[in-house]
Amino acid sequence: MKMMPASLIAVSALAFNAAMAADQVDYPKDYRQWTHVKSMTLHEGHPLENPFKGIHHVYANAKGVEGAETGKYKDGAIMVFDLLESKTQDNASVEGERILVGVMVKNDKKYAATGGWGFEAWKGNSRTERIVTDGGKSCFDCHAPQKDTGYVFSRWRD
Repeated sequence: MKMMPASLIAVSALAFNAAMAADQVDYPKDYRQWTHVKSMTLHEGHPLENPFKGIHHVYANAKGVEGAETGKYKDGAIMVFDLLESKTQDNASVEGERILVGVMVKNDKKYAATGGWGFEAWKGNSRTERIVTDGGKSCFDCHAPQKDTGYVFSRWRD
């Protein structure tokens, strides 16, 4: 059996890492300045409580808003959900610590295998600790039943 030279292995690893990085979704800078689409709270007993129990704030960039209004998302649309702990304080539900920031980026060619959406999430307040480890497949599997609304759960409310 012929062994691969170490330099070829290193070049192959760099090429693989570069390809993976090209498909990665970037952290959405200033997303809280975008349009707020909706808020909701998932409680204990909801089918998605693990890992999404808490307060969800959903934001969209301009193309995301257009898609939320029409149900047809164009390349460049970005949807963000900011998931925070839900706490009860003084007889009110209030935000606790951030659990994660989840992002969907529309690009039909780049993310064809996942309905044209790239998925990513960052743990807590980190902008570097990525949570998605399967290229967005598990995210898309959950979003797949929402095909009629562009694979997006959130709906625009007038």
